[in-house]
Amino acid sequence: MTQTTLFEPYTLGEIPLANHIVMAPLTRNRAVAGMVPSPDAATYYAQRATAGLIIAEASQISQQGQGYQDTPGIYSDAQIAGWQAVTSAVHAAGGKIFLQLWHVGRISHVDLQKDGAAPVAPSAIRAEGKTFVNNTFADVSEPRALDLDELPGIVADFRKAAANAIVAGFDGVEVHGANGYLLDQFAKDGANHRDDAYGGSIENRARLMLEVAAAVAEEIGAGRTGIRLSPVSPANGISCSDPQAQFDYIVRELDKLNLVYLHVIEGATGGPRDNAAFDYAALRAAFRNTYIANNGFDLALATQQIAASKTDLVAFGRPFIANPDLVARLKTGAALAEPDQSTMYGGGAKGYIDYPALN
Repeated sequence: MTQTTLFEPYTLGEIPLANHIVMAPLTRNRAVAGMVPSPDAATYYAQRATAGLIIAEASQISQQGQGYQDTPGIYSDAQIAGWQAVTSAVHAAGGKIFLQLWHVGRISHVDLQKDGAAPVAPSAIRAEGKTFVNNTFADVSEPRALDLDELPGIVADFRKAAANAIVAGFDGVEVHGANGYLLDQFAKDGANHRDDAYGGSIENRARLMLEVAAAVAEEIGAGRTGIRLSPVSPANGISCSDPQAQFDYIVRELDKLNLVYLHVIEGATGGPRDNAAFDYAALRAAFRNTYIANNGFDLALATQQIAASKTDLVAFGRPFIANPDLVARLKTGAALAEPDQSTMYGGGAKGYIDYPALN
């Protein structure tokens, strides 16, 4: 295979993509009142529509699911309307776009919760981590353990959020099961000390994630449902004593649902790819549909991994922030611009929609 393989068309289930490049979800903290996507979001995503697939930023499925200041939701009519402007702009530019569905669990703060309530988690174990709230980074709050009878409501919130995303014009959704957020918290024994049907064994700890994936796929179709996993990432203070066994089981069960893709953060989120021993090829082999690899990719590594059939698509995150024309830059070998760190989280148009393209 040649380097151009990365830039050839690809079919994701029944969805035609222009190339093998995915824009990974990137939290930018620019939602406006009511956690509605900013009007600038339509411009931001349309600028990046040359990606084969955009996965829009993580969006909370409920107020309870919010963990950071000014992140958009997908549970109100105003939020749906805000996202409709985004999807219309992306489609007009020839792109395809999924929405990442998010419940942060314990990675939240009482100031973001209704009536100052404690964030929720599988167990009342406080994470070692910070969140962005009140215009600064602060320690996350002490969570409370979810009661057993609350879990069907979590599943229902994911189901409804998926339906809302389709109404908003998205081509599909990605269930966020990674980076130490709620579904990952249930899956990993560092955060889950439950002794009921959702704790203890590998099968029990996987139960909520699998129930959510099944509900979303039933609601909008498996061909429009993907999921993101991070087996060995320590993001947000998460840990797992046997990630290979845990995620081998999860992926075998996800494959039974015929989801359209598996999006895997290989290594530590935003960090080294080899932080822990893990056989990603086993996950790829266990999943019949599209595999998306994520974390630390440049053109050379992406080309090598696709040529070796280690992945079908490659997700790029931070490079898309300052390079709206990342696909063209990769294809021509042009230098990549560096993002302005001071405008990464929060703010307006500066550092969001004003990065220039090559031309």
